[in-house]
Amino acid sequence: MTVAFSTDQLYFAHQPPGGVQHPERSDRLASILQQLDTTGLLDRMDHLPERDATDEELLAVHTRDLLVTVDAHAAAGGGWADPDTFIGPSSPAASRRVAGATLAATDSVLDGAATSAFVAARPPGHHATRDRAMGFCLYNQVAVAVQAALDRGVERVAVVDWDLHHGNGTQAIFDDEPRVLYVSTHAYPFYPGTGAVDDRGVGEAAGTKVNIPLPGGAGDAAFQAAYGQVAVPALEAFGPELVFVSCGWDSHARDQLGPLAVSTGGYAAVARMIVDAANRLCDGRLVAVLEGGYDEHALAHCSQALCELLLGDEPSPDPQQGTGKPEFVTNIDTVIAAARAVAGLD
Repeated sequence: MTVAFSTDQLYFAHQPPGGVQHPERSDRLASILQQLDTTGLLDRMDHLPERDATDEELLAVHTRDLLVTVDAHAAAGGGWADPDTFIGPSSPAASRRVAGATLAATDSVLDGAATSAFVAARPPGHHATRDRAMGFCLYNQVAVAVQAALDRGVERVAVVDWDLHHGNGTQAIFDDEPRVLYVSTHAYPFYPGTGAVDDRGVGEAAGTKVNIPLPGGAGDAAFQAAYGQVAVPALEAFGPELVFVSCGWDSHARDQLGPLAVSTGGYAAVARMIVDAANRLCDGRLVAVLEGGYDEHALAHCSQALCELLLGDEPSPDPQQGTGKPEFVTNIDTVIAAARAVAGLD
């Protein structure tokens, strides 16, 4: 079982202009790399060479105006795409490298050089739409790689998004594409305000976009029910040839930016479900790409658990994982039933 791994020092150069303090900081990535190194997991994975996405590859899902805007902010010494989303002098290079790394990981898995891959990179990408950088995201690297896989002839691609926030960019880019199953759990109502259960795709793609909005306070039981009763059955019904994971760890109970209460063990249980589903459905072909997550301990230990699962190990226990117990959960059964109906599972 071969797991490809990708990271790059260039990601640390992505910094806000003027030394502004920002939640999407380089310490996030440093905590993951330190944990994987300390536990010996880095040495057990195949490290992919660096690669940048070309204009042509980015333009497969983004507009030329977006690329021009990102480059212009950087050339001016830095700026802001919106009040949350910074563009520093090195941000375009880092964003191209993230997209290129995701493409390289995808090629490695599709070519059979690796069974699965984990891309530990920043900035994140799943909020970036065709023409807009937003939500800390400049380019949508998962969308770039999904489109590349489709262009290679892959007929069914699934994206599982377990970030705290709905990946509005990824869904919007593929909202009318029936070859792409998009399944998301996310806090709702919460930023960016999309991802209602009836946000199900359009035209021939209706029903291939499956949103499971979770109420604030939802913990391990609700999180695992969403995957066990909706996400995994949706994958099984769709039959993907390749699975991507938009791998955000900000639903963690330790994360101060979000209202969910998922423990490290809860995340690991869901990761196991998705890894097992990929093993059953598409010979383990899975590419996980770091998205959000702003507590360094949670980032480190959840990433460790994921890599252990990809390597065929049991996830290591986390003594500081958070409680995983909900403060309150309302209508989760109703949400699950509605999401199953959208996916055509009932």
